[in-house]
Amino acid sequence: MFGARNLFLTGGAKIPLTVEYLVVAGGGGGSGGGAEVGGGGGGAGGYLTATGYAVSAATPISVTVGAGGAAATQGSNSIFGSITSTGGGKGAFGGGSQCNGGSGGASSGTNTGGGAGTSGQGNAGGRGSFGTLGSTSCDGGGGGGAGAAGANGYGSQAAGLASSISGTSVTYGVGGRGASPGDNDGAAAGANTGSGGGGGGSNPGWTSHPGGAGGSGIVIMRYPDTFDAALSTTGSPTITQTGGYRIYKWLSGTGSVTF
Repeated sequence: MFGARNLFLTGGAKIPLTVEYLVVAGGGGGSGGGAEVGGGGGGAGGYLTATGYAVSAATPISVTVGAGGAAATQGSNSIFGSITSTGGGKGAFGGGSQCNGGSGGASSGTNTGGGAGTSGQGNAGGRGSFGTLGSTSCDGGGGGGAGAAGANGYGSQAAGLASSISGTSVTYGVGGRGASPGDNDGAAAGANTGSGGGGGGSNPGWTSHPGGAGGSGIVIMRYPDTFDAALSTTGSPTITQTGGYRIYKWLSGTGSVTF
C-alpha cells in the first residue's frame, strides 16, 4: 500500500515515499421552489481517494478545502497537490449543463434532466416529475451522490460513500433531496461532508422557500506512524496518531504539508 523503502533526510528524519488521501469537494446548494414547483437537490462534491500519492522531500503539497455552495450555487473544488475534486452541481430550474459538477445537481422541471457528474468522482442529478400535489405541480429531483445517481422526482437522497481514512467510518457525498411544492426551506448539508443541499418548497401560499446550502468539503492525508511527522504544515490541520497511522485533516481554507 505504501512505499516499502524509507527515505532519509539530513539529520535522520524518516519520511514515507507515498501517502493515502481523501479529497472531497464542497456540495452544491439546492434550488428554491416556485409556484407549484419543488426545488431540485444539490449535487455532492467530487469524491476522490487513493493510496500511493508520491511525496518529495522539502516540496510542499498544497491543500484547498472547497466551500459548500449557498442555495442554488455550485460547490467549490478541493485540492491536494495534483489531485482536484470538483465542486457539486447546483440544483436549478431547468437543470441541464448548468448543474454539472462532481455529482450533478437536480432539475426542478420535467423537460430537462439534472446535471452530469464528473467521471470517477460522482453521479448525475435527477430530473423533476409531476407528483405529490397532482398533475399541475412538479416535484424537484434529487441531487447526485458519490455512490449513486439522484432520483427523478420527490424521493430519498442519493447515497454517499463511506471512508475510514480518519480512523472512524464517515459517509461523505450524499445527494441533496428533491422537494415537493408542499415542503418548506431545503435542509442544509453538514459541514465537511461534501453533501448536497436539499431543494426548497413553495408553501404556505405558494411563497417560494430557498434551497439548503451544500456541505463544505474535506481533505485528509495519512501514512503509517512508523514514519516521522511531517516537517511542517500550514492551514492548521487536525493531526492525530491512531490505529497505526499519522492522520492530517484539513477542514477549511488553504494550507500545505511538507516532509
